[in-house]
Amino acid sequence: MARNDTWRSAPLGELERSLMELLWHADEPLSAYDLQDRLPENGEADRPRAATTVLTVLSRLERKGFVQRDRTARPHRYRAVASRDEHMAGLMHEVLGAADDRAALLARFVGGVSAEEAQTLRRLLGGA
Repeated sequence: MARNDTWRSAPLGELERSLMELLWHADEPLSAYDLQDRLPENGEADRPRAATTVLTVLSRLERKGFVQRDRTARPHRYRAVASRDEHMAGLMHEVLGAADDRAALLARFVGGVSAEEAQTLRRLLGGA
């Protein structure tokens, strides 16, 4: 499936992140109403978020390339375009690409990983 990589640089707001977490953990595409039911209360008198708010945020996520909408189903169903791991890897590549000194950034990153993470990195780089 081809996709555009604008999702990497698009920042997510709080509600966008919440919806993406729900979609990343879902076994199947979800409607806005499914998502609305699964969202935690929004803190304003413990009221659920309005369906129109969820639909607006889903439209924004679709424009940013994070979700894909199935228009054949009623109500429309949404699914994440990329997995959470793919999204996080994209963010890591974006940060690395923006660095003035990539070697220094990588050295700092590697210096802060646990022994187990370092072993995983060695194993992964050995197979590259």
